[in-house]
Amino acid sequence: MTRSDPGSPDPDSPDSGANEDDAVWRDLVARLEGTDSGPAPGPGAGTSAARTFRDFDPLGLSVPPQLTPPAGTRPAAGGGAEGSADRDAPPGPRDYEADEDEGAFVPEEPPSLASSDPMTVLAWLGAVGGPIALLLSAIFWRSAPLLAVVGMVAAFAASVVFLIMKLPHEKDEHDDGARV
Repeated sequence: MTRSDPGSPDPDSPDSGANEDDAVWRDLVARLEGTDSGPAPGPGAGTSAARTFRDFDPLGLSVPPQLTPPAGTRPAAGGGAEGSADRDAPPGPRDYEADEDEGAFVPEEPPSLASSDPMTVLAWLGAVGGPIALLLSAIFWRSAPLLAVVGMVAAFAASVVFLIMKLPHEKDEHDDGARV
């Protein structure tokens, strides 16, 4: 039986490829960072034409585009992002505020719930409150009488039927749902 040198790694041990893997990993990281950590181990180790990922840029994305402010905006009052250490950087998309528009859309006030039909409000309470009451009774009131459970189910069903019956029966041919 022949024994190998105690200083050399055992080819059957799990750590035999660890040093080689580490060297490959360091080379990969160095190439991605654009620095040269020496020749890569393995094939092509002596080539002087080391390329980085920035060398392959068919769309020209490695050069940042010059940002111009969008039309209808002005520079922000702070002159850039607060806390920005690099004041020489080109302005970003959030370094501008929108100009005040006098003709801006202002939505109309929704109708008050107090002025709505009391039956509709009661139906919505039954449609939403029925399942919630059933869930709470299943959690906290396990010995609820059958009449209470049937009443909650009936209130939910009656509320949903009322709300469905209140929907318009015909579609207006001239209304596509958009409002100007």
